[in-house]
Amino acid sequence: MNINKVDLNLFIVFDAIYTEANLTRAGQIMGITQPAVSNALSRLRDTFNDPLFVRTGQGMVPTPMAQNIIAPVRNALALLRVSVQESRIFTPLKANKTYRISMTDLSEQVLLPPLFQRLRRLAPNVFIESFLAKRRDTTKELAAGRLDFAVDAPLNTDPQVRHVKLLEDRYVCALRPGHPRAKERLSLEDYLALTHIHISTRRNGLGHVDLALGKLGIQRKIALRSQHYLMASSVMQQTDMAMTVPERFARGHGLHYMPLPVNDVPAVETHLYWHESTDQDPANRWMREQMIELAQHITAQKQIADNPEKA
Repeated sequence: MNINKVDLNLFIVFDAIYTEANLTRAGQIMGITQPAVSNALSRLRDTFNDPLFVRTGQGMVPTPMAQNIIAPVRNALALLRVSVQESRIFTPLKANKTYRISMTDLSEQVLLPPLFQRLRRLAPNVFIESFLAKRRDTTKELAAGRLDFAVDAPLNTDPQVRHVKLLEDRYVCALRPGHPRAKERLSLEDYLALTHIHISTRRNGLGHVDLALGKLGIQRKIALRSQHYLMASSVMQQTDMAMTVPERFARGHGLHYMPLPVNDVPAVETHLYWHESTDQDPANRWMREQMIELAQHITAQKQIADNPEKA
């Protein structure tokens, strides 16, 4: 017996013959011809080295071998049907799934706490693994299924990757409370006099504010370059250093912040990325919807905080 490379369709034919005891009726049920059913039965006989069914006046009677394997075959086919059905319908309350998401520590802080609060209510057995994948590897990781999503700046232009904007924020200059230069507005001279912390996941390269300063022929003094916002914030709390950060981060950490005294610094955008092959996958689509709705709620809360009189 050699079942290592058996076509699963043969077992569907086997089940139909067992049920109908007739090759013609089995073919009609499956929508194939009687010769096709005979051919499938012949291949099964070769695989199991057994006739499986014997033609009699009462129809195709199963052999002891066929009687022994019919229950496991039907169980396997039922499991396969359930699996296919579940792949088309995602039921959050019953789901047991882990999503793998690439994001920075800043995105984690903004998105994960409210996302987990929502998941515990809607999908208690859905879990998340968060880690930062290299940006150049994101498309490959998404395509291979090693990543379900990436939360990143709008830099990936690969046509295989779909994306939607989650959040947008403005950059501000943040200082520790009680900083000697903390005031309502900051002049360009004041900004350049500060010692700065620059946050980037890259080993080198300029930030948006540095590019804007470069157009003016000037540059700021960067004393610390780090890839983690939270660590840099701890350093800043103990020094007179400054950070140019999204306003949401500064507000959430109780920092004193002021508008940048530099024009042409673009807003910081955060996009959600997924591979086109998962675009119609119910589980992927459900999680996308949760993250998009969550981002919309976060944006609405910020608008209320910015304009309390309109709340």
